[in-house]
Amino acid sequence: MEKLWHRLFLEERPAISLSLFRIVAALTTASVVVPSLVHLEELYFRGSLRELNPGFFPIWFLELVQKSPDGLVVFFAVVFYVSAFTLLIGLFSQMSCILMTMSCYYFYALNAYHVSTLSWDILLVTLVMLCVTGYHGDYFSVDCLLKNDEQPWARRRPFFVQRLLQMQLGFTFFYTALCKTTAQGNWLTDNPLYYVLNYPPPGVTKMFLLRDFIQGRPGLIYWAGVLIVVMEYLIVFLLFWPPTRMSAIYLGIFFQWLLLLTLDVPATFFFLFPAMFLLFINPNDILDWIERRRQYHLAAPRLKLLYDGDCGFCRKCIRALRKMDLFGTLEYVNFHEDIAAGRPLPAGLSKEQVLKRIYLVESGQHAYGGYTVFRRICWQMPMMFPFIPVIFFPGMGIVGPVMYAFVAKNRMCIGGGKGKSCRVPAG
Repeated sequence: MEKLWHRLFLEERPAISLSLFRIVAALTTASVVVPSLVHLEELYFRGSLRELNPGFFPIWFLELVQKSPDGLVVFFAVVFYVSAFTLLIGLFSQMSCILMTMSCYYFYALNAYHVSTLSWDILLVTLVMLCVTGYHGDYFSVDCLLKNDEQPWARRRPFFVQRLLQMQLGFTFFYTALCKTTAQGNWLTDNPLYYVLNYPPPGVTKMFLLRDFIQGRPGLIYWAGVLIVVMEYLIVFLLFWPPTRMSAIYLGIFFQWLLLLTLDVPATFFFLFPAMFLLFINPNDILDWIERRRQYHLAAPRLKLLYDGDCGFCRKCIRALRKMDLFGTLEYVNFHEDIAAGRPLPAGLSKEQVLKRIYLVESGQHAYGGYTVFRRICWQMPMMFPFIPVIFFPGMGIVGPVMYAFVAKNRMCIGGGKGKSCRVPAG
């Protein structure tokens, strides 16, 4: 039993999938909370019409929160915006998650009118589990750039947080099926889907393809409902059994997208649940796939990034780029080593040129320098994908080189170095 417990919860595995899930959790939470904060005065200030949820919070806590002055409401709104953003980018990941979750609970207790749904309760439970550790900041984060770990994507962590998230998803579906078939549930004895499709309250169903065809066939609708219940009962077992796991992941994601296409459901179904299904992919398999990609690029001709190894700021930037270079697509070359060894610089570059800016040399010996380098390598590194719209934003072709030239000229003041190599020659 001890070995089984260790294998299920305490075995160390890479946390890279949990890091991706952190981004999804931050975006999902923001998609729910931000629309209500836009109407902060109408929904949360004193005198606003409020709806409380005593089934979720104790009465004493609700009474305490209702006494909040408007200044405290504004404070928690600022806390939410800042912590949601820092969680998204992975800066102080665990503390950011704790602060964001606290602000979510505060606004939920203050007024449940906008967010009082089962999917929101599920999201809050998910956030609480993410608050337990900072493992989700191991990669795709600012935190990983600030640490000394050279391969943060491969860092192994106890698996218990990801396992609990898996269990949450599986048993959410199982509990949903129980509610549909026991107690007041009528999915086997009646045809609730038929009523929803034919007599829908406003805002329940959408106009989807073949809706008119399906509406007039109660038998087809009934068996579709039975099939949904069976799927919800079985999905937890299919997800945890390795031979059926991938099929169950595809089935679960397809089911969520089907809900989005046919029913008006909360944003949680769009963002969170599909990502939770992907948490069932073994992180070791993901790491093996990454290593295969790295070995492939290591054996093939790679892009060469020439940098000034005597510049402290340059070395810091290269360390960050190495961490972001998940698939090992670049070869990092300290040009001082080439010069010391008597090797000519590639692409006919001179020492004066490479002292002024970094250069990226392609296999055809074509060299790109300065800001253009970032426009080339941003397509190679997943961590730089979010910056692509900024790097290629209209006008950045003019502003970017100017900003780069300023930083390059003053990099001695920023990062320091040894000797005079960090003092870029004028011109």
